[in-house]
Amino acid sequence: MTISRDTVLEALDQVIDPVSGRSVVQQDMIQGLVVKDGHVGFVLEVPAERGAQSEPLRKICEAMVLGVKGVKSVTAVLTAHEDHPQAAAQPQHQHEHRPKPAVNRQAPPPPAGIPGVKNIIAVASGKGGVGKSTVAVNLALSLSRLGLKVGLLDADIYGPSLPRLLNISEKPESDGHTLMPILRHGLKTMSIGFLVKEDEAMIWRGPMVQSALTQMLSDVAWAPLDVLVLDMPPGTGDAQLTIAQRVPLKGAVIVSTPQDIALIDARKGVTMFNKTQVPILGLIENMSMFVCPDCGSSHAIFGHGGARETAEKLNVPFLGEIPLVPRIRETSDSGQPVSVSAPDSAEAKAFLDLAKKVAAMLETASRAAPKIVIE
Repeated sequence: MTISRDTVLEALDQVIDPVSGRSVVQQDMIQGLVVKDGHVGFVLEVPAERGAQSEPLRKICEAMVLGVKGVKSVTAVLTAHEDHPQAAAQPQHQHEHRPKPAVNRQAPPPPAGIPGVKNIIAVASGKGGVGKSTVAVNLALSLSRLGLKVGLLDADIYGPSLPRLLNISEKPESDGHTLMPILRHGLKTMSIGFLVKEDEAMIWRGPMVQSALTQMLSDVAWAPLDVLVLDMPPGTGDAQLTIAQRVPLKGAVIVSTPQDIALIDARKGVTMFNKTQVPILGLIENMSMFVCPDCGSSHAIFGHGGARETAEKLNVPFLGEIPLVPRIRETSDSGQPVSVSAPDSAEAKAFLDLAKKVAAMLETASRAAPKIVIE
C-alpha cells in the first residue's frame, strides 16, 4: 500500500498542541516530512522555551503516524528553534529599577555515553574531498577484522555517503521508539541516507540537524559495541561542535591529503577538537602516493609527507599513509570496500595497520590506572 504525504498530514492534523489548542499541522510545526516505501520521517519544531516539555507531544505524533495503515516505521525528531529571539524581550524601561537576579553558573555536565557502547571515535576532516568517508568505512571494517564489535554512524546529514559506500538501499526497521541499525559486513550501520532518496536535498536548519544527530546516537539499538565510528561531516561548524561537546568521544582521527590547502584545514580540525577537550588519535595522509596499476611505479600527485610533517609540528601521532590506487575508488563506488573485497591487498593492509594503531590507543585509554597500596 502506497502512503502519501497527505495521508500522513491528515493523521498529524488530529494531534492537538496542548498550549495553543490547535493542531500541529495548523501551526506549521511539522517540517521536513519524508514518506518513502512505508517509512516516514519528520521534524516536530517547537518554540525554544518548550523544548524538553514537548517530548510527549513528539511521541503522540509518532504514535499517530504509526497508526496509519501501511506505515512501517516512523522517525520523529524534536527540535526547539527560536525564530524571534527579541519577541519576548521587554522594553528596557520596565527593568531599569529592578535588581538583576543572581545567576548560579555551574559547569556543564559531562556528555552522557551510549549504553552498551564502550568507545566512540570520530573520523573527521577540515574540508571535503579528502576521502574521509572512505577512510571511516575501511577503518570500521578493519577494526571488525581485529575481532571488535563495531558500529558506523554516518553523521553527515547534508551529504550522507554510507548508503553508496556499503551498497545499502533497504530501510531500517523500528519498534516505534528505537531504530534498528542495518547490518553489513559485520558492522551495525545508520545514516540519514537510509531514510531519504539519494538525490533528495536535506534543507534543514542547524537545530534540526543537531536534533537528528542526537537521535541517531541515542535512539538506535547500537549495543553491544566495542567501538562506534562516527563519519563526521566535513569542516568545523555546528554539527561538528554538537558532537564534540555532547558525545563522550575517546578521540578523533583527522584525515587529510598531502597538499598544503588540505593541511591548512586539517590543522583547523585539530584545533577544534583540542578546544573541546577531545584527544587527537592521529593524522592520516590519504591519497598519499599514486601507484600505477600497470607498471607499479609511485607518483606524488598531491605531494607527499605533508601530513606526517604537520603531525610532528602539532605534536600529534601520525597514523599512516593510504595510497591513491584505482581499486580503492572502484570498490567504494561499487559498495564493496577494499577491506572486504580485497582483504589481502596492500591498500587493505594499510587500513588494517591503521586500525591496529587506533585499537591499541583505545585499549590504553580504557585501561584503569594502577592502584598503589601502602602496607
